[in-house]
Amino acid sequence: MKQFTPTYIESYKNGKLKKKTKEAFERLSNCHLCPRNCGVDRTAGETGICKTGIRAVVASYSPHFGEEAPLVGTYGSGTIFFTHCNLLCCFCQNYDISHEGIGSEVSKSHLAQIMLHLQNLGCHNINFVTPSHVIPQIMAALEVAVENGLNIPLVYNTGAYDNVDSLKLLDGIIDIYMPDFKFWDKKVSKETCNAADYPEIAKEAVKEMFRQVGDLVIENGIAKRGLLIRHLVMPDEMAGTREIMRFLSKEISKNTYVNIMPQYRPCGDSYGNPNLSRSITQEEFENALIAVRQEGIWRLD
Repeated sequence: MKQFTPTYIESYKNGKLKKKTKEAFERLSNCHLCPRNCGVDRTAGETGICKTGIRAVVASYSPHFGEEAPLVGTYGSGTIFFTHCNLLCCFCQNYDISHEGIGSEVSKSHLAQIMLHLQNLGCHNINFVTPSHVIPQIMAALEVAVENGLNIPLVYNTGAYDNVDSLKLLDGIIDIYMPDFKFWDKKVSKETCNAADYPEIAKEAVKEMFRQVGDLVIENGIAKRGLLIRHLVMPDEMAGTREIMRFLSKEISKNTYVNIMPQYRPCGDSYGNPNLSRSITQEEFENALIAVRQEGIWRLD
């Protein structure tokens, strides 16, 4: 079997990575990197919804063994949790990171060192958690990391609230896209994230991700390239599980690899919302799995 080479290696060699990194940083001076379109000058220290300026902020990094099986393998997924978020779900299970801002600023050299450290620990990939607002910073650090021997797949682990134009910067850079397609109903996304446009944004983002990388490719149990969808089941079918799976089956691929997640629980600001103030039941989770299979999705984590 031909040895796998991450896509960013070729992009580094042919100069595409450097060119795209420059373009990404230029967008920070009037930031429309994500669908919030704040328009602030992050290069001058201004911040918008994501509260992040010119430098990325990292909350933690480590081998992670609670991710999807093809990412974890034997030695774990090398997760880097970025502080702040552009979506800000009221029920976020990492509320202290996304809303409260726990973390420290990192230079591109430091971020590159983190990637290399995780690779040296044996991690099967570098897993960027909540990266939508720090695409330029990731790309700049990647240049340094490649020069120093980084050669494992990159995972873009996102809430799917991503501008297609920003995702296009990552074409030829990211190996594995892992969006969490959260909601189908714009009323629910408005209520939980103040983002009524989330369903339409997420659909277009997932289409672009699939265009770039296709279905998930797994070699010897380890994911190498492709699309992996997460979906959190919520109380009272608030997430629209069936409709999202129908979209994936009909407009993306019946071979889409999906993780249907049962771990919803009230966190953050969700306790004051009667629709969000309880965990899901076993019956709700089982009904979600039935809906997934009825809509033709069969590759389940």
